[in-house]
Amino acid sequence: MKPIGLRARVSAAFALGALILSASISLLSYESTRRTLFAERERTAVRTTYYDAAVVNAGIAGTQDPDILDVLRSLDTGSDRYVLLQLDGQWHSRSADPAAGTAVPQALQDMTADGDAGAQRIRHDGHPALIVGIPLTGATAYYEIISLAELERTLQTLALVLAAAAIMVAAGGAAVGWYVTRHALRPLAAVADAARGIAAGDLTTRLDPATEPDVAPLSASFNDMADQLALRLQRDRRFAADVSHELRSPLQTLEAAASVIDRRRHQLDDRSAAAVGLLTAEVGRFQALVNDLLELARSDQPAQREPSDVAELARRVCRSRNLPADLVETAGDPPHTWPIDRRRVEQALGNLIDNAIRYGGGPVAVRVGPAYVEVDDAGPGVAERDRASIFDRFVRGPAANARGTGDGTGLGLAIVAEHAAAHGGAATVIDRPGGGARFRIDLPGTTT
Repeated sequence: MKPIGLRARVSAAFALGALILSASISLLSYESTRRTLFAERERTAVRTTYYDAAVVNAGIAGTQDPDILDVLRSLDTGSDRYVLLQLDGQWHSRSADPAAGTAVPQALQDMTADGDAGAQRIRHDGHPALIVGIPLTGATAYYEIISLAELERTLQTLALVLAAAAIMVAAGGAAVGWYVTRHALRPLAAVADAARGIAAGDLTTRLDPATEPDVAPLSASFNDMADQLALRLQRDRRFAADVSHELRSPLQTLEAAASVIDRRRHQLDDRSAAAVGLLTAEVGRFQALVNDLLELARSDQPAQREPSDVAELARRVCRSRNLPADLVETAGDPPHTWPIDRRRVEQALGNLIDNAIRYGGGPVAVRVGPAYVEVDDAGPGVAERDRASIFDRFVRGPAANARGTGDGTGLGLAIVAEHAAAHGGAATVIDRPGGGARFRIDLPGTTT
């Protein structure tokens, strides 16, 4: 399972903290508002019920046979209040419902029977309601049922608003956390970019310690590491160049002497002739190795670009190796000329073709496209596990080992990778459709 990144964890912590805080405030606000609204609603209901009870009491008092229905209908109750009158054990309502008294809780009836007023919350017709009971003269009691449905809808709306606000606050907290971590991790991103630049070959990349004082020690350590790395590489290149240069003169002398002996090989016995042939081949391989080491030693120099016809360059490389020029194909719509380092691209392309001849069964196509060159071969291909290391120095692929050839230096593909990097690109290998390998040199920014 992939671990969660620091930015995601901090953002989640901000969001969770904002959610807990906003949810707590929302709950407190909701409960406080709910209690206040209910208390105000109850006070209003009690005052209204006392007033209506006084009207009803005045209407039925001192009358031998009062018209109770007419008295109850004279009340201005609106649509949210339901009135009941208990007179001499009988229940009366504006609708003359004989079962009207069933809505009044027995506890409230007992309270009014004892001469005390009271109120109680109930469910009436499936909705919340408040019933208020007022004792009148004698065994008479007046009740009003006040609907709380509108108040309940108001509280539901308030709950939705507060929940939405809590969610938005949590989202805002996540955004703030993301922004804060992005700002806080910006110096580390700069370090990562600088490290990538050095890994890509730009050894001049450095960090400015004054940009972020909090990470100044890290910047200074990074710069010191980069300086030491550049110095070490410079020493290694100088050593390789010096050794290669010092070897060239004696090697040239040795090669000339071996060539003289090789021309007289037919005068020698078979064992001596074989030894001379082996000596000549190894001297030639040694000379190629020294030349490749010199090439790698100066590979850190910038590319000397000039407009070149890459397709014609590829044909010339093919002809120099006795390959047909029509092996070169153009893909897409490549420009006629590219600004490239002609010597480097020619050598890189030659190394790929030589590699295909030695280990890949020969090249089957050389493809020139917009800002890239490809060489297809008919060999066994390159296993995926070997594709990253095959461009390292002195690495020989399985195909070379299987063929048992010893004429390669193990530096050809490394030189290809160095020349591609000098152009800001890279060298890669994939499977060719139909079998074999496809080596590719990307040359970004070279098209005109």
